[in-house]
Order: sequence, then structure tokens, then C-alpha cells
Amino acid sequence: MANGSKTLGLMIMDREYRVNCPAGAEEELRTAARHLNDKMEEIREASSHAGKVLGTDRIAVIAALNITHQLLSSTNHDNAMSANIERLNERLDGALDANSQLEL
Repeated sequence: MANGSKTLGLMIMDREYRVNCPAGAEEELRTAARHLNDKMEEIREASSHAGKVLGTDRIAVIAALNITHQLLSSTNHDNAMSANIERLNERLDGALDANSQLEL
């Protein structure tokens, strides 16, 4: 394999997928596959309880949309938190500057 990558076999919804993986990232990829499998199984179970039978491709798309939504929500939350921290740092710097001027 080029660049030290290797092929991993990952089970998702009772089917094996062989994928290339960079050296050192095997456990991260296995964790991602388990997460995806769990989400897909949740969707399959929920749809069967509702009396629906969904194909694997539809389940995969719904899982991908759900995971992407969670990622984007988390990213937006992180960005908002970073902006809040930056504003607090600016206020703290201003307060410290004002305090040091009083001491002079």
C-alpha cells in the first residue's frame, strides 16, 4: 500500500467493508465504523417498530444526515463558545489595563 496505509475489514450492518486506512489511524476508523453501525442499527430498529422496512442505502443516508447534523451543531456550538471566550478575554484585558493604569 502507498504511504503506509493498510486495508481494514469493517463490519457495518452485518456486511464487511474493506477500506484503506492510513497507518496509525486504525482504531479511530474502527471507532467511526462502530458509531456508524450503531446509528444505522438504531434507525433500522426504529423504522421496524413503526412498521416500515427501509433499505440499507436509505438507512445509511439517514444516518449520515443525522451524524452530519450533530457534527455541524457541535461545530457551531464550539464556534459560539470560542467567540464568548474571546469577548471575555478582551473584557478581562481591558479591566486589567484599567487596573494597572490606576496603580501608576
